[in-house]
Amino acid sequence: MTSQNVYDLKSVKLPRMASGAFRLFVGLLENPLTRGLLIPQLLQSGGITGFRDVVIDDPPTYLPIVPAKDRSMANEVDLEKFARQKIVNPKGLPFATVLDYADAYRAGAITPETVAENFLAAVKESDARDPALRAFIAIQRDDVMAQARASTKRIQAGKPLSVFDGVPVAFKDEADMVPYGTTVGTKFLGKTPAQEDSTVAACLRRAGALLVGKTNMHEIGFVPTGMNPHHGTPRNPYNPAHYTGGSSSGSAAAVASGLCPVAIGADGGGSIRIPAAFCGIVGLKATYGRVSEYGAAQLDWSVAHKGPLAATAHDSALMYAVIAGADPRDENSLYQSAVTLEDFDKTDMHGLRVGIFSPWFKHATGEVVEACEKMVQQFQAMGAQVCEIEIPELDAARVAHLITIATELATAMDPYAKEHDHDFGLDVRTNLALARALTSRDYVHAQRMRTRAMTHLTRAFEQVDVIATPATALVAPKIPIDALATTETDLSTVMEIMRYVFLSNLTGNPALTFPVGYNANGLPISLQLIGRHWEEHTLFRMAYAAEHVVERRTPQIFYRLLQ
Repeated sequence: MTSQNVYDLKSVKLPRMASGAFRLFVGLLENPLTRGLLIPQLLQSGGITGFRDVVIDDPPTYLPIVPAKDRSMANEVDLEKFARQKIVNPKGLPFATVLDYADAYRAGAITPETVAENFLAAVKESDARDPALRAFIAIQRDDVMAQARASTKRIQAGKPLSVFDGVPVAFKDEADMVPYGTTVGTKFLGKTPAQEDSTVAACLRRAGALLVGKTNMHEIGFVPTGMNPHHGTPRNPYNPAHYTGGSSSGSAAAVASGLCPVAIGADGGGSIRIPAAFCGIVGLKATYGRVSEYGAAQLDWSVAHKGPLAATAHDSALMYAVIAGADPRDENSLYQSAVTLEDFDKTDMHGLRVGIFSPWFKHATGEVVEACEKMVQQFQAMGAQVCEIEIPELDAARVAHLITIATELATAMDPYAKEHDHDFGLDVRTNLALARALTSRDYVHAQRMRTRAMTHLTRAFEQVDVIATPATALVAPKIPIDALATTETDLSTVMEIMRYVFLSNLTGNPALTFPVGYNANGLPISLQLIGRHWEEHTLFRMAYAAEHVVERRTPQIFYRLLQ
């Protein structure tokens, strides 16, 4: 059987709806008298009806935990030493890096207080634009300035907490960070301020990071475009007429526009990697359990990951080193190996095997395939060996992920259903209706498919060290004007956006996206690398090597806080 015969993902052409037609559809979907006529169509179009007939004999895997052979609580990264190693920034890089901020502070060229003032002014200006950038949901000026004053005093006394001291860091509104509420992009949650930082926020605070606010997101992370009818739809800094991708939309917009060098995102189905790809920055979804979920909103616990979005591979690795590691308050984080960034700056790729499943790799627009193939060729020129592999049953894995994340999100929202179901956007209401039509058998069947998908990847990684794919099958789509007020349903485009990202959420493997070029209209194109469990360091090494050959461009919307 050829690879083409093994490959079973399909592009689909399904009706798109927005505005009045979408309102009517959702009304019928939520009406008990008409719901039964529409639900079978949704199940069919999502591939769920056919998935129910797939024979799977494997036992279910409810959490994709793969205990490390050399289990360790250690974080072996010397943050200051790693930050100071000799690094080559990408040609044309417009972004100020974490080290640029640290060096400017320590040289006395600028203070965190001034940067905080510049940040607040830039955000105000960005939201006064037409259209507004809308990167942030909430910023508490007094808190930002208090942090900045404390950081300034530490640095002037020669006692910075780390290289991150005073560096602006944005935080997706999907985990607790004092003194903000956690809205997860809704208009009804998050009314009460968090009483304790999530572990990720606490790690950054201990490092002295300037936590500047909570970033915008698609509500409850249900759709990968980033649209939000309640807080405003974030705009892509490379072209504000286009989506950022989601659901970590505001974090990506904040980094790509220069409002901060790094941000925290969350990824249940590509929600870090997609916006990073659309906005031309670096996004990491680490191994399941590598980064603590303590204090995170309990939305999609078996596929959820917190992680960094950053302007460069080095900055992404720096933030990873701060937030990764075992946490006694999150049992799922206790199975990992030591956190390492071994060989980060080793650009010689000899001995590294890169897997390509050609039918999957080429199932994207021509401009995306061309740019990604060019990057793979560059890896070959650096010494990597490119190997053809096969990954069977990708469509069944796609549906298993859909069932898993939809069921878990719907379950998480059940306590609010009676009072707040109609407070969601129409797209979320549609997805919740679909999720509530799923059965316990569907969920267990999906977890059995998770076991099989993990087996398929384990076999692939016996042949190769990483698997390369495009990050998305297309560049950032244009934002339809008719969707801004009502949102939209466009399953055809959603499937193109998510074609390459769902698998590693289901299996728990680490995956990283990074820019490899731009299309004719200046929109970023990105490559994805998937690695073995606990081998994030290999992905960072390759992303850094790529930066030696990929020239970066300045976005249309861009701020320079160090000036």
